[in-house]
Amino acid sequence: MTSFYDEVEIEDMDFNEEEQVYTYPCPCGDKFEIFIDDLRDGDDVARCPSCSLIIRVIYDPDEFGDSDGEEYEVDTSIAVA
Repeated sequence: MTSFYDEVEIEDMDFNEEEQVYTYPCPCGDKFEIFIDDLRDGDDVARCPSCSLIIRVIYDPDEFGDSDGEEYEVDTSIAVA
């Protein structure tokens, strides 16, 4: 059984459109990373490149269907009532 440091919803992570990677702050000072391609492959584990901690990413796999190599864009618009 894998021991996760935490479980984080993808909406709480930062997205870098240029690198196509989601990141989340790690307690060691670096950032957990998970790439769009990993999410499309069904991987839900983000790893920190500087330490041994991992987190489980909570997301809807249907939102990351295969896009035939197209870049993924995150909708950052905010609805104002």
